[in-house]
Amino acid sequence: MSQAVKVRRALLSVSDKAGLIEFGKALADMGVEILSTGGSAKQLREAGVAVKEVSEHTGFPEMMDGRVKTLHPTIHGGILALRDKDDHVASMDEHGIGPIDLVAINLYPFEATVKSGADFDTCIENIDIGGPAMVRSAAKNHKFVTIVVDPSDYDQVLAEMKENDGATQLATRQKLAAKAYSRTGSYDAAIATWFAGQTDQTFPDRMVFAGEKVQECRYGENPHQVAAFYKNAEQRPGISTATQHQGKELSYNNLNDTDAAFELVSEFDPATPTVAIIKHANPCGVAMGDSLVDAYQKALKCDPVSAFGGIIALNQELDAQTAEEIIKIFTEVIIAPSASDEAKAILAAKKNLRLLTTDGLADPASGVPMVKQVSGGYLVQNRDTGRITMDDLKVVTKRQPSEQELSDMLFAFQVAKHVKSNAIVYVRDNMTVGIGAGQMNRRDSSRIAAIRAGEAAEMAGDAESLAQGSVVASDAFFPFADGLLAAAEAGATAVIQPGGSMRDQDVIDAADEAGLAMVFTGMRHFRH
Repeated sequence: MSQAVKVRRALLSVSDKAGLIEFGKALADMGVEILSTGGSAKQLREAGVAVKEVSEHTGFPEMMDGRVKTLHPTIHGGILALRDKDDHVASMDEHGIGPIDLVAINLYPFEATVKSGADFDTCIENIDIGGPAMVRSAAKNHKFVTIVVDPSDYDQVLAEMKENDGATQLATRQKLAAKAYSRTGSYDAAIATWFAGQTDQTFPDRMVFAGEKVQECRYGENPHQVAAFYKNAEQRPGISTATQHQGKELSYNNLNDTDAAFELVSEFDPATPTVAIIKHANPCGVAMGDSLVDAYQKALKCDPVSAFGGIIALNQELDAQTAEEIIKIFTEVIIAPSASDEAKAILAAKKNLRLLTTDGLADPASGVPMVKQVSGGYLVQNRDTGRITMDDLKVVTKRQPSEQELSDMLFAFQVAKHVKSNAIVYVRDNMTVGIGAGQMNRRDSSRIAAIRAGEAAEMAGDAESLAQGSVVASDAFFPFADGLLAAAEAGATAVIQPGGSMRDQDVIDAADEAGLAMVFTGMRHFRH
């Protein structure tokens, strides 16, 4: 197989004109004949680069508003011909087809058009046909053709050509071909996903996924694992759209935990200051307050031990007073819609602390489907957008909950939605006071949350457990009364849970006997 192939003729046709003129000039200086189309040809010509229009090369004019211009045997024959096969060479000679050795293409901006909110017909017109066809042709024939789909690769190609008398090496062409197929694959995925949405297909027969690499992580969950972060086309404010203002690169675990923190805090109305502190994708403290600093102090009080080295998410602009409080303990990441200049200056003293701003909160009622890989396939579901209001609550006990208990129960249930199941959350005065997560049974989650509440009280110098007078939320029904009774023993006075167990009546009877108020929501929030 030939290793070095000299570039004598190149086809440049790009929608992203970044670096085009410099690339075209450099190729021309090395004696490469330039073919081009439309706006690309115009820019190159105006910059003094000799260009031959594709229509002149094919002897066939562009037509149908530019829909048909490169879909021609002279173009695809020049790209696809195997130069080491006599019959291919003979066909080229017979039909006057000249070889094309380099193809630089980037596609119509379909993704950007969809993002802009354009109408259906405009999006359709921004589906590239000739571009992907040429990209795929050139990538298939990478034995002889160099395909470039990313302007960031122009310099690499030029440097190699200068070192090799105008030729590129096979290894480079193979890497560029792989990148080209990734691009056409992601392009088709974006079109397929958009089109399915236009026809109300939540789960089409074939689902395609695509992502653009944001960074290669230092390692994955553990140092012996490799990892990378890819973003998709979703534009909800969050970890993939955030701006990092300071601190070292986020790790795999940082990214995962920061996403969990921001999704949780985005559940709450930004009119009410709310702070969530996350550790290992589980909240260890969540609170509302009269101010952001008040909310932070309450969230920290819930579990100051676990908060060390945690992720902090806020639903309002980070202010100086809150920043001063946060830097009193070691924190990995802060994520907020924005941050004041004063807050940024305060955090700048902590070089390893990462600050991310998102320019908004994530919409908890929207988002692309969630994907989990399993052996041999994927599990796909829509995001848990379920929300409970006061009108959804059904009181099932003799004792009616108080107004404060109802408020706390709604808050607790909203937090429980973001706690790994089995999830138990104790809340008092709109602040979590104990959280039990990820246990194999609900009773143990209740007990762990109660222990946390007791330890938090000791650290705060309080005489009694923070769970005294609290409400408790369970993400799913209590299958037995033991979990509920453990909460009662810890000091809870009211319970919110989905209901739906075969033993609901036993649990209701136990609540009545313990003097608890209890409401059913009819909705569970498993989070595995």
